Amino acid sequence: MLLLLLADGPAARAQELLAEVQVTTQNVTITDPTIVTQMQNDIRNFLNTRSFSAQTYRPEERIRLRVFIGITAIPQNGTYNSTMRLISTRPVYGTGYETNVISVVDRSFNFNYSPQNPLDFSPNSFVSNLSSLLGYYAYMVIGIDRDTYARLGGTQFYELARNVVNYSANQTSTSEQDEGWRGTGSRERHFLLDNITDPQFESFRTGLYGYYRQGLDLFIEKPDEARASVMTSLSGIQRAAVTRPGTLFARAFFDAKADEIANIFRTSQDQQQKQQLVTMLTEVDPTNSAKYQTVLK
Repeated sequence: MLLLLLADGPAARAQELLAEVQVTTQNVTITDPTIVTQMQNDIRNFLNTRSFSAQTYRPEERIRLRVFIGITAIPQNGTYNSTMRLISTRPVYGTGYETNVISVVDRSFNFNYSPQNPLDFSPNSFVSNLSSLLGYYAYMVIGIDRDTYARLGGTQFYELARNVVNYSANQTSTSEQDEGWRGTGSRERHFLLDNITDPQFESFRTGLYGYYRQGLDLFIEKPDEARASVMTSLSGIQRAAVTRPGTLFARAFFDAKADEIANIFRTSQDQQQKQQLVTMLTEVDPTNSAKYQTVLK
């Protein structure tokens, strides 16, 4: 991914994302099921054919993500209430392993959709709630991915995501007012951005770089050094999580990484390091304490 900053010329240009999208219905009757299929295709095409930055990505460098949208209600024709789960992944250098970077859930992913209307987007003005939602999460995914390759590398994309939040929260010209943009309805997307851009949370972002670029990417060649880097990064993440208890981004990180962290340290010969890890993570992530305990066995 670091090579993308050096690539030049039209041959290197590509979209940033490579998304798989699945739209399902949950106890909802849709008279024309082809609408769901077209919605799924339109969302996938929106994410995969649009450039969200001026950077150059080769096809193999595109960020893989899976998007699951479950329609839960149709209050009126063309209006859809749903939940959304998004999981983005990143390759580990020198391996065929894809590691989860972020897993987030938006429980109020509500929007209007018509198969006749193209799904368009502007980074500077409100077009529709669906395009704002997709644009926001695209910027967040790219920003977090950049943070794993360079210290604080995703800052410009969080600023773009903030722009989407601001104009979506303030728009009054359509019937798609969404309290989630203000943080008074669905809290996930609002607080996800607030958490990651909070200066008190900077050690979390620098921890991402240490975990991935200085940890996982070196693991095959230098496993002991890689584990040491991962420990340092987790200590930074712990400090941020203790400073801001209940932080949504910390919860999303550990939900995505608990199994992987346990696997990284399970083969370590350093018992003191193992005990330190388990003690630290049991405090900051008690939900997954049973997984961390397996490191000691």
